[in-house]
Amino acid sequence: MTKREAFLQAVSKKYVDEFLNFIKLSKDRSDPFDLDELLQEFPKKQKEELWENLGKLLTDVLLEFPMEKWNCEIDEDSADEMEVEGSADLKQTMSVIEGVIMVACASIRVIDEDVTYGALLECAIILNGILDALPKSQLFLQISIQRLCESWWEKGLEGKEELGKTAFLMLLEKSLLLKNSAADIQRLWNLHQALLSFDYDSEDSSEVKDMLLQCFLSVNHIKREEGRRFLSFLFTWNVSFIKMIHGTLRNQLQFFPKSITVHVAELYFRAWTKASGVFLQEIENGCIQDLMHHGVHLHRNSPVHSKVRQILSYFHKQKHRQGVEEMLYRLYQPILWRGLKARNSEVRANAALLFTEAFPVRDPSFDNEVMDSEIQRQFEVLFSLLEDPQPLVRSTGVLGVCRIATKYWDMIPPTILTDFLKKLIDLASDVSSADVRCSVFKCMAMVTENKLSHPLLEQLLPALKNSLHDNSEKVRVAFVDLLQKIKAVRAAKFWKVCPMEHLLARLETDSRPVGRRIVNLLFNSFLPVNQSEEVWCERCVTLIQMNPMAARKFYQYAHEHTAPTNIAKLMLTIRRCLNACIQRTAREDQDDVENSNKENTSVLEHVLSINDTASMASLLEITVILWRSIHKSLEMNKEALAYTTSKFASVLPGYFRVFKEDRCMVPLILLASFMPAAAVPTFSCGVVSKLRSLEKGATENQYSSLIDCLCQWGQVGHVLEVITDWLTEAMPLKQSKRDSERRVRIQEVVEAKPDLALDYAEYMITHTMNRDCLLAVPQKKLNHLLKALGALKEVFYSFISSPETGSCKIDKETALRAFLLHGRLSIHLQHKYNTDERTYLLLLENTAAWTIEKVLPFLINPICEDEASEQKTLVAKQAVEACLTVCKDVIMVGLADPEFQGQILQFSLSVLQAERGYMCLPLLLSVLKEITENCLALTVQNQNEDLLVLLNIAQNVFQKILETAARRLRKQREEALQLLHSAHVMLADFINVVQDWHAANVLVLHGVFSTILAAVLVELSHYLQKVSHAEELTPPETVQDLPPLSSTLLAIIMKSPSLSRSFLSELNESVDSEAVEGVVGLTAVLCILTVVRQGKCKGSDIKSSAASVHIKLQKYCEVVAEASDSIERAIYESALKIGNDILQP
Repeated sequence: MTKREAFLQAVSKKYVDEFLNFIKLSKDRSDPFDLDELLQEFPKKQKEELWENLGKLLTDVLLEFPMEKWNCEIDEDSADEMEVEGSADLKQTMSVIEGVIMVACASIRVIDEDVTYGALLECAIILNGILDALPKSQLFLQISIQRLCESWWEKGLEGKEELGKTAFLMLLEKSLLLKNSAADIQRLWNLHQALLSFDYDSEDSSEVKDMLLQCFLSVNHIKREEGRRFLSFLFTWNVSFIKMIHGTLRNQLQFFPKSITVHVAELYFRAWTKASGVFLQEIENGCIQDLMHHGVHLHRNSPVHSKVRQILSYFHKQKHRQGVEEMLYRLYQPILWRGLKARNSEVRANAALLFTEAFPVRDPSFDNEVMDSEIQRQFEVLFSLLEDPQPLVRSTGVLGVCRIATKYWDMIPPTILTDFLKKLIDLASDVSSADVRCSVFKCMAMVTENKLSHPLLEQLLPALKNSLHDNSEKVRVAFVDLLQKIKAVRAAKFWKVCPMEHLLARLETDSRPVGRRIVNLLFNSFLPVNQSEEVWCERCVTLIQMNPMAARKFYQYAHEHTAPTNIAKLMLTIRRCLNACIQRTAREDQDDVENSNKENTSVLEHVLSINDTASMASLLEITVILWRSIHKSLEMNKEALAYTTSKFASVLPGYFRVFKEDRCMVPLILLASFMPAAAVPTFSCGVVSKLRSLEKGATENQYSSLIDCLCQWGQVGHVLEVITDWLTEAMPLKQSKRDSERRVRIQEVVEAKPDLALDYAEYMITHTMNRDCLLAVPQKKLNHLLKALGALKEVFYSFISSPETGSCKIDKETALRAFLLHGRLSIHLQHKYNTDERTYLLLLENTAAWTIEKVLPFLINPICEDEASEQKTLVAKQAVEACLTVCKDVIMVGLADPEFQGQILQFSLSVLQAERGYMCLPLLLSVLKEITENCLALTVQNQNEDLLVLLNIAQNVFQKILETAARRLRKQREEALQLLHSAHVMLADFINVVQDWHAANVLVLHGVFSTILAAVLVELSHYLQKVSHAEELTPPETVQDLPPLSSTLLAIIMKSPSLSRSFLSELNESVDSEAVEGVVGLTAVLCILTVVRQGKCKGSDIKSSAASVHIKLQKYCEVVAEASDSIERAIYESALKIGNDILQP
């Protein structure tokens, strides 16, 4: 028996084991048995017999072990699922089905035209029918049946519709999985025609519709070519489905990135190109025109607007395709022209954007006359956009005109082009909008890309030269960008558009964004890297002579446009130039012109002279700027750094001898600071002496470079010694005899200059680099400096306590500066050395205690208003404020522990208890804000008793501050008003901090707002009680009509919705708990409500509060009625009137 006959016989229930064996051999690739080859050998009759046997085998197996048992057995014992699945009957059935599927799939490939395959079709239909009944564990069989259906469809056999639907559904579902592959989408596209087998209106198709719509949300479908083909095909399924597709895409647009939105636009365009009849009509009217409508009417800040524009732009770019231009003209007709005339400026701007992008909007079928008329009308629309009253529309018009001119320059009449550009130049001076002026220059850069525009631009652009001095930075940036574009495309000579003098003047004074662009524009003019270094130096001198400050700015940014090597070459060339000038002067003095050093010859030696101090100083300054700009590169290239250092070190002593003017000395000292001290021994030995010899009142420029040098050389200890000596020597003479004798031994006796010592110290502490060097000094030396600074507080006290200061050489201002510097230095030392200890915090606490003991007693009202008493009070105020400032800084940088913060709060209470402590209210509020914010932030992480105590004290301090302000308003109203004005920002900061951190501790919020409410109610009640005539009772209309403290507090609260809600909640709670009672108190509440409703509170909340107050007022109706002529009755009636006004709808 042949293998063919054996296989044919095996396809039966009787020989099922042999059949399964054949299937096993077929799956074994190492076995020579090939099912495909075997079936190809089958003649027609044997094929038909095989398929009949195959169908009978499948039927027999299914009858023997029906589908109902497949899942029942699993359900009966789900705990032993693996054993159930391994049961012999189920396993045998699944194996036979698998074999039938394999034979059926192989059979499809060998079906010929003259073969009758009805039996195979029945088999395929049976397999399709059992698909849903297969156990979930038989995923492989499900996939195999899907493959069978898919192959049947692709072969185009009879009955493909039903089988194709199954394959389509399974592939569609699989393609929506996150881990789908491109092959899945490709196979789905291959079966796309199967969709037409589904009845759109059938209920069974609802699942298909949902999955198809999900495909439009799938990025995998949209970004793949086969996926886009499939999605565009879906537009042809049913007209009603187009609406669902468009709605889905429109809702999803805001979440698509730009790269995906381009593909979405392509979907719409493909669908439009392939559609016809009612499908085309629906796509045009329901989709494209809907997008046009939204493109015109959506707000620009809408996340969908930019995506809609992107889709429409895709259509505009396809205007060269047949039918697109006519379609755009027809669909835009009822939308675009109306939008350009709309009252809403944003609608006009949106319409203008679409119009200029789609320009010209026309129907190609128009004859010449109609076409010319239509184009002319659209030119007039463009001019009207440039004259629109709204800047946004004008800016959009500028963009559109430039875009159109660039694209259609050779097609637009010259007169219209000229008019367009002249109008744009007029708009460059549009005083009403910087945005319009900026858009002119940004968009004109676009016009320069068309070479045909260059002749006209060369004539008109010089009129814009003054735009470089526009008061808006972004306009100046845009103008310089335009000049760069003009230079790049060679549209004109940029210096003819804007003269060099203007550019250099602006480079001298303008900000970094503008300055960098000007340097980029001028770089090749003043540092042509393709020419010799001599030319670089000549251009440098030329630039200095034109504008020395601009030259400094130019070389400050030059390193961004060339290699560090070129910068170093320029530095060395400047050095040779300076040497040549020095040597030429020396030769002239010796009348020896022939002897010259060839290394230092320069063509500039006959132009420059060392007597030209300004030029010499500028060259030295530029050398410093250049060195500083490449210092990191030099540090990474030790060989280049050594070479550069040696070259300058060899000439620096000569420079110090020749260039003695102050302006030259500063850059020379800075040059020396770039080198090791050993490289310039003559100079480095005298730096400390120079610092000591400076006179009192020396400017920062005179000592800053010297201190920088010492810091760079690691010799900051010498500066500390100078500072400490001067501060110590300036103290009143209390030294011992031995100490005096030791001082006599100093060879160089210099008068103590404590004010200059503080200048040195403050300079080092303020500048980061020098501060790091200072704090690197041994702690012992820093403690000496701190001790010297701290000792001066006794001198400061002497200025308060007694006008006689004895032999002290320190004035009042110097002592105050020392007092402040002592605190600042303590902060830095605490941060560096005692992060976990309190050494320097304790010093600050002692300083605060000293201030309470020694200084606060002088914050009193003088008995006699003489100048001396007032002066003492002012000095005492300055000391308290200095102490508070330092303490606030400690808290701000996070160095204050709870103990320190508690001490500062007690210090604040002590200040408030002083008779004139009110003078420090703004600073006290600032300190209170920092402490409260710090405690609330820590409370979020860890609530402990210490923080709660601090927050309670902070609330007490705030209450004392408001009480102090109210008391001062009663005594000195004008002075108190100024005080409230100066404290307004700090008060607002504190209240906002409490509100922002309310979740950390609600009790703090309640306490602060109850204090604010109490202060307002007390002041308003006091005001109402002072009224003597009914005519004086005028309800407040604005917050300014309230008494000063109430006006200040409510003005802060009304600016924020959250503050308003918290305040209103506190007010309601007080009214409901009857903490506020009496006619006067309730009237004060209504006055508050009538003012607060103008803020950011909800009207319903205000009315609810007013209704509650109105009910409580009714209790006093009979009491007030007994005294018909009393002021209390007038207040009551005024309250009723205010309440009725609030409650009116």
